[in-house]
Parts: sequence; C-alpha cells; structure tokens
Amino acid sequence: MSPQTSPIDRIREYADELTALRRDLHAHPEIGFEEVRTSGIVAEHLEKFGIEVHRGLGKTGVVGVLQGRPGARRIGLRADMDALPITEETNLPYRSTVPGKMHACGHDGHTTMLIGAARYLAETRDFDGTAVFVFQPAEEGLGGARAMIADGLFEKFPVDEIYAIHNAPHGPHGVLQVKPGPIMAAADFFDIRITGRGAHAAMPHQGIDPIVIATGLAQAMQSIVSRNSNPLKSAVVSITQVHAGAAYNVIPEGAHLAGTVRTFDAELRKLIATRIRELAAGFAAAYGATIEVDLRDVFSVLDNHPEQAAAAAEIATELFGSDKVEANTVPRMGSEDFADMVAAVPGAYAWLGATPGPGLHNASFDFDDSLIPLGAAYLARMVERRAAA
Repeated sequence: MSPQTSPIDRIREYADELTALRRDLHAHPEIGFEEVRTSGIVAEHLEKFGIEVHRGLGKTGVVGVLQGRPGARRIGLRADMDALPITEETNLPYRSTVPGKMHACGHDGHTTMLIGAARYLAETRDFDGTAVFVFQPAEEGLGGARAMIADGLFEKFPVDEIYAIHNAPHGPHGVLQVKPGPIMAAADFFDIRITGRGAHAAMPHQGIDPIVIATGLAQAMQSIVSRNSNPLKSAVVSITQVHAGAAYNVIPEGAHLAGTVRTFDAELRKLIATRIRELAAGFAAAYGATIEVDLRDVFSVLDNHPEQAAAAAEIATELFGSDKVEANTVPRMGSEDFADMVAAVPGAYAWLGATPGPGLHNASFDFDDSLIPLGAAYLARMVERRAAA
C-alpha cells in the first residue's frame, strides 16, 4: 500500500488536537461508574462527527453507531474510560487535578485513540456495513463490561466482531503484540476478615491475637502456588492489603487481609479458592478465632479468537510493517474485562508498545501520546478491512 492511503497520515494531521484532548482527560480523571464528564466529552465529539450516539449504557457507558456503505457486517471497537484511585506523583503540566485519582493505566489514551478512529471513519466513510464504538466505564475491577452487556449492549448494538487495544509501557515502541487463545488471566479478588479477641498488649494471653493469625495465614497462602498447583500452570496469589490495629498497646479485635488470585486454568482457579478457604478454616480452628472469606470472580480469562487475532496481526503488519508485530506474544497475568465481550462475540485484544517508562498502575505513569495516531489508525483500519471480510 502507498503511504498516501494509510489512515496514519490523515490522523497525524489532527494528532495535536487528539493529544490536547488526551491531556485534558488526564487532568480530570474519573473512577469507575463516575465517568460523567468523560462520557459527556466522548458523546460531544461523536455527535460533532455526525455519529449516532447512545448514552447511559452500563451507567456511564457511551455507544456510537456509524453507517458506511451498504453492507451487513458490523464491527465493534471498544475503549475503556475510567481512572484509578491513585495519587499522581508527576510534575506534568496536565497532571491530575483531582486528589487521589489519576489515569495510571492509559485509559485516557485509549479513549482518545477510539475518538480519533471514529473521526477518521466518519470523515472517510470508506467501509462497508456499520462501525460500533463502545466507550466502556469501570474496567478497573468494577465490572463495567458486564454492566454494559447486562444492559443489552450486544442486543441493542449487535456486532459480528469486536476489537480493543491497550498501551504497553514496557515497549518496544510501536510494536503491536497479539496472540490467539488466552492472552490475559482470570482474576478473583478476596477479603479475609479475622475476628479474634482484643486485649491489652501487655497481657496477650487474655486475647486472641488476629495479627498473629493474619501474618501466619498470609505466609501459608503463599505456599498454595508453590506446593498445591501444577508448576507447569501459571498462577499468582498476591496479598495487597493488611489492616489491623490503631494503637501501640492494644491487641485489636480484628484484622483484614485483601488481595487477588490470577489464573488461566479453570480447575486451578477452583483449587486455589478451595485451599484459601481450607487454610482460613484451619487457622480459625487452631487459634479459636472466626475467619470469613469473601472470594469474588471479577475477571474472566481473556481468550482471543484465532481468526480475529490473525486479522489483528495482519492489519498491524500492513500499517506498521512486519518488524513491528509480535503475532504470538506471551500471555500476561494482568486481567481485563474485555474478556467478557470476547466471550460473547468473536474478537481480539492487542497491546501497543510505548516508549519504555513507569509501568501501569504506577503513580508516575503517563500515556505515550505518540501512540495515538498509531492506535487510532489500527482501530480504523480494523473496521475498513473486517467489515468487508
């Protein structure tokens, strides 16, 4: 293909506008199901492009529908909109203006890329069938995809295929990474609440110390992966929160552990859940405490469909060159609720490498704006090619 026919060239003509938009979104982050300003900006831009807009799907989600040339095929593109409850630690001129909230995962960039793709497709209309733009709320563990699906996403806006892209701050820059089959892990979140008996710290024999129980249980849980799971199957058990006590001289009444389990295998997922409950019951019996375990299915395994993963690699090769595509990248233990969308509709999820810098969910993270025209062009070309498939 000649450079003149690439959507990258056209999108680069308005890349400065997209960058300004992305930085505005970055400065005004909204966490899951609170994306009122963000979704309003999305809807405003889509309407300006002449795209049919539907608001309020899955609480704060937005769907845009654009008709191209006559054709039966409908291609979906999805971007996430929510920020994280993290205090930003950058000195950027467009850093977060909202205390305790920031775009530390690049969803501001993903939203901007999809707006860029929508603008390009609305201007060119060089595709058959229909493009459906899905701007999803609450990806960060709050079930935004499930909320949109429960609200009738695919009944109201049926699609034959759906695609999404995520920035990869570890790089390599401009390299699209995709694979067929499982690409991101399932995730369970857990809360373990231990109730002992409070006492004076100088008289521990009068109490049941929940902190001793919590530390022992936390250590024992780390043996689940090393001693109970098949070493050829990937799994992670991470305790990310420990809460107990408020004084130097008081043994508290209770303690709280929280964290996450990541797996690719359904049976292993069940095994780990069972072992967590068994260990908790054993520690409760051994120490005479009460332990409650709340273990929740938050993300499914993201399983790319082979045909759509191959299409993603083919289109990236066309746009970026064969040296900029990893068509069989390694799976990641992170999780992504786009999994629920590709469980309902054939689709594929890909990573786009950024200039290496602070990682995702890091207080110093910032989205690499040079990815905007690349990601937008990839999404737009996906509609042009797959709508005619």
